[in-house]
Amino acid sequence: MNNKTYDLIIVGGGVLGTFHAYHALAKGYSVLMLEKNNAPLGATVRNFGQVVPSGMNLKWQSYGCESLAIYKSIQQRFDISIRQNGTVYIASNEEEAQLLEELYQINEANNYESYLLTKEQCLKKYKGLKESYCNSGLFFPQEVTVEPRVMIGKLHKFMKAHYELNYLPNTTVINTHEVNGAVEVVSSEGTVYKASKVIICSGSDFKTLYPMVYNNSDLQVSKLQMLQTKSQGNYELNGSVLTGLTIRRYESFTQCPSYEEIKSKEDLNSFEKQFGVHILFKQATDGSVIIGDSHEYADAKDIDNLGFDLNMDIDDFMIKEAKKIINLPSYEIQNRWAGFYSQCKTKDIFECQIGDNVHIVTGIGGKGMTGSAGFSKDSINRIMNI
Repeated sequence: MNNKTYDLIIVGGGVLGTFHAYHALAKGYSVLMLEKNNAPLGATVRNFGQVVPSGMNLKWQSYGCESLAIYKSIQQRFDISIRQNGTVYIASNEEEAQLLEELYQINEANNYESYLLTKEQCLKKYKGLKESYCNSGLFFPQEVTVEPRVMIGKLHKFMKAHYELNYLPNTTVINTHEVNGAVEVVSSEGTVYKASKVIICSGSDFKTLYPMVYNNSDLQVSKLQMLQTKSQGNYELNGSVLTGLTIRRYESFTQCPSYEEIKSKEDLNSFEKQFGVHILFKQATDGSVIIGDSHEYADAKDIDNLGFDLNMDIDDFMIKEAKKIINLPSYEIQNRWAGFYSQCKTKDIFECQIGDNVHIVTGIGGKGMTGSAGFSKDSINRIMNI
């Protein structure tokens, strides 16, 4: 038995759990965060590495803007790999250009800063962008890129140094039960940790602890494939470059008046629709370029059906499409990987209360890196009855 009783125990050290801990600590609560691996290995480190409120609906754009402010505030105090280099959406034709203009008007009404770019401005700003592809662009200067494989570890270091975060990696939780108004959390080693409240932010831990709730949930898992080129030498790509297929996919564009008509013309049997492919580019700090991504889905209880092998047809298609958009000095690939994230079919995020003091918060989907920091602030207020 660990004799200390914490105000809050968080199970899962990924970005969603970490920002729940961050906001609880900032409000003066004592927090213990338990992570089953030596470091997070899931969606937190296997994503594209961008914070893009521009891609979200109005509710989550608000959370995303709050996240931007939080990331930038932390970056001023401690380097967590945040770079404010903006996001651009590149239209490849008149239909996509129409959607950019409509989203720009929506952003104007909501006071979210963006700028329409002409074809000439895009070609000047983004070296290697092909004239044959580019029609126009929409630029979001406030948005940032992240190095996901290093950010979470640096964020933990910052929180331990500045907020006295208690963090235990390599700790697998196998049971929780409420005793006399508190929650006892039992690890696989038999250690018992106590807290007034517990938040479970890891889908895999949720599956282990409450398998019936997990299997009966409306969670589904998305498998994404991404690639990383070798370093591009002196070539520099400014910020995140999102392209026509992204315009046709991201949630924010569903608010545009022309969206439904434009979508109705698409070939649902095309390769990109079958595998949910849209083409994004982001240059990492080592000079390499990340290219993505694809989406394959299965109900959470059937995650094994997705497999862990990479579909090389998807990778080959993404490279072929990327070459139509930007002339990189090299398309030699040094890394390929798949990421997995859970999301709800019918809700923005999965939230469930077990008993009086155990809360499950997971299934944030592809909104994790962008929305977690802002969403967790509201979530902590609700859970801690603030």
